[in-house]
Amino acid sequence: MKTKENIRAVVFESSESHSKIVADFLSIQNITRYPFNNEDELQDIIKHLNCKYNSKEVLILKKFKGRFFQKCPGSPHMICCNYYVCNTCFNCLYDCTYCFLNQYLNSFGIVQFSNLEEFYSIFETELSAHGTKDTIFRVGPGEFTDTLMFDDVTNISSRLIDIASHYKNVMLELKTKSNNIKHLLDIKKKGNTVIAWTLSPERNILLYEKDTASLTQRIEAAHFASQAGYKIAIHFDPIIIYKEWEKDYNDILDRVFNTINHSNLAWISIGGFRYTPGFKNILKRKFPYEEMTVEEMFPGIDGKYRYLKNKRIEIYRTIVQRIKQYTDTPFVYLCMESSDVWHSVFGRNYSSSDDLERDFSDHLKKAVLQY
Repeated sequence: MKTKENIRAVVFESSESHSKIVADFLSIQNITRYPFNNEDELQDIIKHLNCKYNSKEVLILKKFKGRFFQKCPGSPHMICCNYYVCNTCFNCLYDCTYCFLNQYLNSFGIVQFSNLEEFYSIFETELSAHGTKDTIFRVGPGEFTDTLMFDDVTNISSRLIDIASHYKNVMLELKTKSNNIKHLLDIKKKGNTVIAWTLSPERNILLYEKDTASLTQRIEAAHFASQAGYKIAIHFDPIIIYKEWEKDYNDILDRVFNTINHSNLAWISIGGFRYTPGFKNILKRKFPYEEMTVEEMFPGIDGKYRYLKNKRIEIYRTIVQRIKQYTDTPFVYLCMESSDVWHSVFGRNYSSSDDLERDFSDHLKKAVLQY
């Protein structure tokens, strides 16, 4: 698994050379420093580094001038869960073949936002607006990056946990494919914080989730987080099928439920591999030997290519059936699926994403938060 130690170069604004986040990253051993004074200098440095390092070996610390907080865009015409995302970083240390960032981001380097105090202020303002409502408000910073990959340096999660802990209807989710949680275990006031892992068969991790933690490392980390008092979430998304997929995913579920206290599981998401038009060509250029797109796939009403509907229903029913053999505590939901697939898998009739959000919230109050 790659860590902060794999960063070779740190690029930062000269005016921020004494800020804590810059100083903390510059303290990493064998780091080459590249200060800049303006955008032109930054672009010259990037051109130089592009010839010297891999994009994921370069960290760029700079102020973010965009939108820190927003509702997850979901997918058109699909039932989504009305999750909210906050942005702290663009790009990722890991190199997952299926990641939409391969198409979405074409910039060089990992960009960590340095104006974090501004971000924390906006985060708290948004929670004060949403966290006092009757519906459980779920939010997390993992849309454009892995939340915990550098968190032992930035300590962003610790600050977010502290802010969110003041709102009983807020569930902060920290998503990761790492096992970088040791620095979070001794936090006393955790609120309703959920630490979440994407879990995939070891075969798929080796093929498609380069430089991430192993399956065993992720499950062990989830166990320690649960013991420390955190709620846990599991994401089977994307599910990538192959000959032994059913056995391997059921084996993962058996390991999870034999390792983690069922009462600490907040939610489990399930989603089949999907991609937008044009993504397959990008995959073939970057990963010429990938096998994800060899299965028969068809564009849905949102334009994304997915496994055929009957196959997706079979996949989801298989996962749901295994979960129900162990527990009804976590809320189990589909990610970016149509209302008819929801009905076929769960027998639920959702006409809108708001319907799902209400069900989700009611379940969490009763089964997970117990109030």
